[in-house]
Amino acid sequence: MKTYMASPVTVERKWYLVDATNMPLGRLASQVADILTGKNKTIYTPNVDTGDFVVVINSDKVVLTGKKLEQKKLRWHTGYVGGLKSVDYKTLMAKDSRKVIEHAVKGMLPKNSLGRKEFTRLHVYKDANHEQIAQKPEQVALKGVIE
Repeated sequence: MKTYMASPVTVERKWYLVDATNMPLGRLASQVADILTGKNKTIYTPNVDTGDFVVVINSDKVVLTGKKLEQKKLRWHTGYVGGLKSVDYKTLMAKDSRKVIEHAVKGMLPKNSLGRKEFTRLHVYKDANHEQIAQKPEQVALKGVIE
């Protein structure tokens, strides 16, 4: 039996809709990253982009467990001397909760050109209204919802 290797021509992409309501940030990000890389498909090939499109709605309702909301910080460097910047997640969630999910998912994708291409297929929205209605995304129930 031969091993099947997918080629970029044979990949068929679907659209998935994920509701982030009451989902822990890490569990949401890891499952979304699996869909973006194509690891949920049987034709997954590591060197070929076999992933699908993902629309995440209700990013305002994502949950950070424990004391992460007050203690966890997002840090980046501007490139200048002394240019280390940081913001806590409580402020970031109030200002733009989409960045929290995007940063978490981006950290779970490959750190190469393939990962950067996969990241462009992620669409995150603060509430239930989204612009991808014409693509008719399938609703996906992810594991790990806090009730």
